[in-house]
Amino acid sequence: MGNSVLENLAARAPAMRTVSLPRGRHRLHAMPTSSGYEIRTNASYDWNGRRRGETPFTVLQHTIAGAGNLLYERRRYRLKPGDTMLTIVPHNHRYWLEEGGRWEFFWISMSGQEAVRIHRVIQTTTGPVLRLRPETIEHLAECCLRLVDGEGDTPGAASAIAYDAAMALYDEIFSRHGIRDESEYSAVQEVIEHIRENLDRKVAVDELAERAGFSRAHFSRMFLASEGIAPAEFVLHERMRRAARLLTGHSHLPVKEIAALCGFDEPNYFAKVFRRFYGTSPTEFRTTGMYAVSLPAR
Repeated sequence: MGNSVLENLAARAPAMRTVSLPRGRHRLHAMPTSSGYEIRTNASYDWNGRRRGETPFTVLQHTIAGAGNLLYERRRYRLKPGDTMLTIVPHNHRYWLEEGGRWEFFWISMSGQEAVRIHRVIQTTTGPVLRLRPETIEHLAECCLRLVDGEGDTPGAASAIAYDAAMALYDEIFSRHGIRDESEYSAVQEVIEHIRENLDRKVAVDELAERAGFSRAHFSRMFLASEGIAPAEFVLHERMRRAARLLTGHSHLPVKEIAALCGFDEPNYFAKVFRRFYGTSPTEFRTTGMYAVSLPAR
């Protein structure tokens, strides 16, 4: 492999650590759930992204040798040495080893609102299979090794390692995708102001692109490069941020009215989306006052 960190990690194979630490009163936005280095030779290695529960988490898995398979939204990938797979659960995907195959890899799984958000932004840009620079792979392997060796023995320490890995991946991807044109940057900022002023109604990406003066495809690319998130997802995040502020700062407003002020015609659908973001219902959120620690980042 020619890489000391990977060699140290491989020397521990098979190695796996499940990170199970007390959460305390505050939810951390990036938390590893497991990590390790494995050599699989049995077709029983088969994971379905629709059958792993409803709590969002991500799997970052780098192939060292052999090969595995990924079926992602009806497209099949052959994961070869040097390929890094990034999946988010729950989602319609499957990855597995065929009969008679061999798959050697290391991985880091993590949960937390910010970790999932960052990985979703990356996946939107690259798809589920990445080709990373050797120095980034080294960095990720180091984070995996630190977890395997038990370095993240407190929630804060474990979260710091997960965030370190997420940021290494973020820097790798978005150092390639920068917005440099000042007029494009100004257009994006004007669109953001327009979004925030119109969160109580439907805001379509076509409308935003027209306002910015670009085609939908070009606008979506430059918005993602500027903000690190797709336009439609940005709108949704802003709706959730407004909902959190209204729930905690305006206790006299019924949840149904808050839903309407955030652009949701159906209160039940609003509650479903809100729970996906914050892990709790709007009513419970208001009661427990989780706004300070649970606001979606951007």
